[in-house]
Amino acid sequence: MDVKTVGIASDHAAFPLKQFVKQYLEEKGMAYKDYGTYTEESCNYATYGHALAEGIERGEVYPGIAMCGSGEGINMTLNKHQSIRAGLCWMPEIAHLIRQHNDANVLVMPGRFIDTDMARRILDEFFATEFEGGRHQQRIEDIPVKK
Repeated sequence: MDVKTVGIASDHAAFPLKQFVKQYLEEKGMAYKDYGTYTEESCNYATYGHALAEGIERGEVYPGIAMCGSGEGINMTLNKHQSIRAGLCWMPEIAHLIRQHNDANVLVMPGRFIDTDMARRILDEFFATEFEGGRHQQRIEDIPVKK
């Protein structure tokens, strides 16, 4: 994967996991841009999901990592953007497949349901896996709603 500056976002429920992700990226020498939230105070995951998606769309960051309590809400938000292919991962095998088959540009993790050891394994797999292309290329080209 051709990594630029990694964009990250979370809500309050996943704030501790986001802090771990920042540490992980720093350990790997990877630059990142934090789109919020910046505290554990209750907030709206959509605010930060949209900010991250817009950062990817503007070319500021690639790829993105997003988190909320279940991962579902921020994942739904991200995937409202036509150019975003966000995948919810709770195990490394899914991270592998969302990159290999779906060319996912955002990794989403459920902050309340995985520990930092599992997050590290998921992140390692996401960053290590390349898009396979081939038969999968047409499938991802068919994802955006055509008007």
